[in-house]
Amino acid sequence: MNFNEHKPIYLQISDSICEKILNDEYREDERIPSIRELGAMLGVNPNTVMRSFEHLKSIDIIYDKRGVGFFISPNAKCAVKKIYKEEFMNTELPAIIKKIELLDININDLTEKINKELEKQKNLKVNHT
Repeated sequence: MNFNEHKPIYLQISDSICEKILNDEYREDERIPSIRELGAMLGVNPNTVMRSFEHLKSIDIIYDKRGVGFFISPNAKCAVKKIYKEEFMNTELPAIIKKIELLDININDLTEKINKELEKQKNLKVNHT
C-alpha cells in the first residue's frame, strides 16, 4: 500500500478496509486480518493498525470478538456508503462544481459525458460478473 503523506496512515488503512467492504472483498460478519497480520502485510506498526481498528469500531464498521479477532459489522456496507456519500457531497462535489464554473463547461455536455461514463461503468460490472 502506498501511503499519502498528507493524510494520517491510520485513516488511509481505514479507507482501504472500507473500500474492500464496498468491493465485497470483506463481507458482513467475516473475520478480517488481525492487527499484527495487517501490520506485517502493510509494513506499519501494529499500534497504527490498532488505531485504524479503533476508528472503524467507533463508526460501527467493524466489531471484535474477544480472543477471536475483528469482524465486519452487519450493515457495514450501507454505513460506509453513507459516510462516503456525505464526504463526496460535502467536500468533493463543491470542488467539482467550482471547476465546472471556472472552465465554463456546458451543462448539457457535462450530462452527456456523465451518462457515457456511467454506461461504461455498468458495462464493466456486467463483464466482470
